[in-house]
Amino acid sequence: MIQVSVCGPREAAPQDVANAREIGRLLGERGAAVICGGYGGVMEAAAEGASSVGGLVVGVLSGPTRGGATPYLTVAIPTGMGEARNAVIALAGDAVIVVGGSWGTLSELALARRNGTVVVQLGGWRVVDEKGRPVEGVRYADSPVEALWLTGLFG
Repeated sequence: MIQVSVCGPREAAPQDVANAREIGRLLGERGAAVICGGYGGVMEAAAEGASSVGGLVVGVLSGPTRGGATPYLTVAIPTGMGEARNAVIALAGDAVIVVGGSWGTLSELALARRNGTVVVQLGGWRVVDEKGRPVEGVRYADSPVEALWLTGLFG
């Protein structure tokens, strides 16, 4: 089974929430497992989209209990790790799709790239080098459909 981590902020812009919901739905329709942080915002929207079509959704929670998790998860994994759980999310996916931007989201993007995992970004922050050029290795999408295509997992 293909596993795709969908990362993004809890406090998300309406367009990022809509994009995440559509990404989750598209992943669910293709039989991919969606891995996310399991709470609100982009995480909840991706989970809702995938679960709406019967998809498998795994939430890797920062807290020691399942309290506060979105109801759209198939499986909730409490870690008690705080933001260190971002490493689990980033490394669990065959690809990582980043929707929107926040410091926690940026950490997941960096951890995935360091691991050699394909990272696709839709909206949010753009990471650039010292000359202002986009950092190599992050693929930029303009739509949820393009985000899935850029992962290279869905031929």
